[in-house]
Amino acid sequence: MERVAFKMKLFKGKEIEYKKRHDKIWPELSALLKEIGVQEYSIFLDEATGFLFGSLKIPDAKKLDELPAHPIMKKWWAYMKDIMESNPDNSPVSIPLVEAFYMQ
Repeated sequence: MERVAFKMKLFKGKEIEYKKRHDKIWPELSALLKEIGVQEYSIFLDEATGFLFGSLKIPDAKKLDELPAHPIMKKWWAYMKDIMESNPDNSPVSIPLVEAFYMQ
């Protein structure tokens, strides 16, 4: 199982809206993530900076490269672009993080 971590940036004042949207994550998006093998997916917010820290487990991290081609992923990104830093294709600006420590 591979562990993947990344950070994103939420626009100031959009914390409640971000949580609200994720509390009602679309079932078809959740199904897509599970279909490619995503497990134990968490996103944490640093309230002082607006940075989001995402962490997930997946058997093959290369499967994440398939997500941008899925219409439901594109639709979700378009839905989220007004509250977070996004790329021209509406995907969130996502910066991979390097593991510095892990304890089982």
